[in-house]
Amino acid sequence: MALGTAFGAFTLYYANQIEPNWIEVTHHTVTLPRLDPAFNGYRIAQISDIHVDTWMHGERLQRAVDLLNREHADLVVITGDFVSRRVIYDADQLANALKAIQSEDGVLAIPGNHDHYNDNAMARIREILASTNIVDLSNRIHTLKRSNAQLCIAGIDDVVQRRARLDLILDSLPQDTATILLAHEPDVADIIAPLGRFDLQLSGHTHGGQLRLPFIGALISPKHGRRYDMGWFRINDLQLYVNRGLGMVTMRLRFNCRPEISVFTLQAT
Repeated sequence: MALGTAFGAFTLYYANQIEPNWIEVTHHTVTLPRLDPAFNGYRIAQISDIHVDTWMHGERLQRAVDLLNREHADLVVITGDFVSRRVIYDADQLANALKAIQSEDGVLAIPGNHDHYNDNAMARIREILASTNIVDLSNRIHTLKRSNAQLCIAGIDDVVQRRARLDLILDSLPQDTATILLAHEPDVADIIAPLGRFDLQLSGHTHGGQLRLPFIGALISPKHGRRYDMGWFRINDLQLYVNRGLGMVTMRLRFNCRPEISVFTLQAT
């Protein structure tokens, strides 16, 4: 009995104090059939679900940014949920951390469902993005160029809050250019894949479930994040990666699901 109690107490301590602070930097090589050879070796770093609040304060977020900067990525993307519980806990700390992100081709971002819960918070987030020179890619396309070669990064606004306008992207998307889609909710891949217009989708939203048990998987799965909850998936010709995020919601616990910075090295066929 005493041994079981001690084990339970240690597990709770680990899930609350150790794993949430133990950020894993994962590296992935991904082949995109339509990628121009000029972008061979191009590196994209992804962070997601920051959820700045009393736990994800400025100092903790800055440590994550320091890890991110050590990767020297060509491009950084942020796939939504800057805030938690409908408010910005400390807008200045969020702005200072985002301003410190370093990458040759800048930073692109989309909002998540939590960002839209409060219109004032969303407006403040957009102000912060503008002030830190981060491109708000909501329902837009950003084109990267290397001489005559192009790589498109598209982003949709949040699906849960019904802000996504995929039609605006499709209307101006080149036919034969490799395109990466930023979409906060991963399950939208079931709509994206049949279109045949996107090569890679980068998502967040699920936090990997935060609590994962062996042979069972995620104990908590949010709406639009129940089909694809963590890591790599392939739907038709679309490759999907679901990042585990940096922050937490509901319970400040992580078990078998470390916070993540994911780095992708692109390869042409």
